[in-house]
Amino acid sequence: MKDQHVGNINDYRKYALLRALSAGGANQLGICWMLTESDDGSHDNQFDYLEQRERYRHYDPDLFDTLAHIAEKPKRRNVNSIKTSCVLPDALFHSDPLPQTPDERAHYMSQCQTQFAATDIVFFDPDNGIKIRSGSMSPKSTRRYIFLDEIAAFYAGGKSALICQHFPIRQHPRPFVAARVAHLRSIAPGTDMWVFTTAQVAFLLVIHPDSPGNLALAATEACSRWHHSFIRGERINTASPFGD
Repeated sequence: MKDQHVGNINDYRKYALLRALSAGGANQLGICWMLTESDDGSHDNQFDYLEQRERYRHYDPDLFDTLAHIAEKPKRRNVNSIKTSCVLPDALFHSDPLPQTPDERAHYMSQCQTQFAATDIVFFDPDNGIKIRSGSMSPKSTRRYIFLDEIAAFYAGGKSALICQHFPIRQHPRPFVAARVAHLRSIAPGTDMWVFTTAQVAFLLVIHPDSPGNLALAATEACSRWHHSFIRGERINTASPFGD
């Protein structure tokens, strides 16, 4: 996650989904932004949806209005604006920048686990998405990903997990996401999962068996909450794997 993206269309979809999964605060959220520095990339068109109120505002009017206020001035576009707003009023946030070195990163994740001990679901917001750890990656490039073993550690601790997965530019998204679902299946065999697909990103949800029953209910209801052009939700079980 980068501050420069706060309030864009992916943020709108992200927080709409998180608000639905929280079920009015019944399910405690932990937000691990995996914050990295802003860059010189220009993505101003990602904010164009705010000029199309009739098309987008009805999906979550209060959220739309809050993000429009934040995005109106560039100095407001930062995760602290989300943290101090009413977007996710009952959530816990880990807002520290994601470090580069392996030891510092391990400490960062340990801090998240401690901070989110009482949460039901942890949301990870990496710049790119899920990756299997590799020693050939540069320290800088590792910061773009959440590693599979890191997700596994939270899952082993009884946490459900929601992961933001960006689509590659030159690859069809469905088989790409199917491969990530298979990765998650390897650490959570037999567990039903949900995939929430949007135009540019997917949100992959793994619900731990010990999570409150109303979390699975909230995920199921979210699948039919919005038009598929906004967010398309699918429940994925072992009998009907994603990508078929």
